[in-house]
Amino acid sequence: MTTHREPLPSVLETVGETPLVRVQASPDAVPVYAKLESFNPGASIKDRIGKHMLERMLERGDVDPGGTIIEPTAGNTGIGIAVAAGRLDLEAVFVVPERFSVEKQQLMRALGAEVINTPTEDGMGYAIERAHELASELDNAAVPQQFSNPLNAEAHYETTAPEVDEALDGEVGAVVAGCGTGGTLMGMADYFHEREPGTFVGAVEPEGSAYREFFDEDVEHEEYKTEGIGTHDISTNVLFDPEKVDEIFSIPDRDTHEEMGRLAAEEGHLVASSSAANSLAALEVAERAAGGELDLPYDSVVTVFPDSSERYLSKGVYRSYEEWEG
Repeated sequence: MTTHREPLPSVLETVGETPLVRVQASPDAVPVYAKLESFNPGASIKDRIGKHMLERMLERGDVDPGGTIIEPTAGNTGIGIAVAAGRLDLEAVFVVPERFSVEKQQLMRALGAEVINTPTEDGMGYAIERAHELASELDNAAVPQQFSNPLNAEAHYETTAPEVDEALDGEVGAVVAGCGTGGTLMGMADYFHEREPGTFVGAVEPEGSAYREFFDEDVEHEEYKTEGIGTHDISTNVLFDPEKVDEIFSIPDRDTHEEMGRLAAEEGHLVASSSAANSLAALEVAERAAGGELDLPYDSVVTVFPDSSERYLSKGVYRSYEEWEG
């Protein structure tokens, strides 16, 4: 992977083909492999959907060259869209709740985008409403809306999953990934279910998130520190299809914090909280399969490490648990 050996015409040509690396803590009988998405030019998995959605929207005429893309985003999607927009003759405007990573917002602005903050207490739901309001006030403007746009999942169906499939010669026993918008998990689930209906699909969320409501569970909504893979309002996450998911894993922040430190110190992975939560869930699936508690079609588990911890250093990810985000 990442085998580009010739000069490339644009940074967009470097999106995808990220390394797939063994998680060393996984059992030998059922290894876990993680897709290292910080190798993308915007340093996250969201570069994939930024490129894919904007190219398809231009092809379909949803927006014309010279137009404006307005997106409600917690950060990484904004960076991915901004990287693509600048190469595709589009302006980018992002509506971001205040509490999200300052580093991400600085990077979006550095890439030429405008960032509009909304109150933290109004949540992502209000950011979505505000983005659509802004788009209605402009000519030649569109909202990709990663939370509901099928192009989000399609990006992973067409790029992330085939890369994994090729690397493991089609022998993928389980896919485990954060819920988030649902795009990564649903795109990969569709791809591998078509090839092997018995592929195990595990969804990951922080403890206190509401995704379990999709499975008719009562959830006590609580604040959580893990970013990017949880929700307090499942009505905004229309891409997520619980019928494609075998099990949901709710990971406590304290466990995630510990795993971030372990991955860095023991395995050299400088990854953020969503990656650590994915790692813990994937390791649990692998251990259960190795112990005969879970029957997988192949002896392998795949997950994603969506981005780098460097974007969250100001939030104290490597300090004590109590100091993490204060």
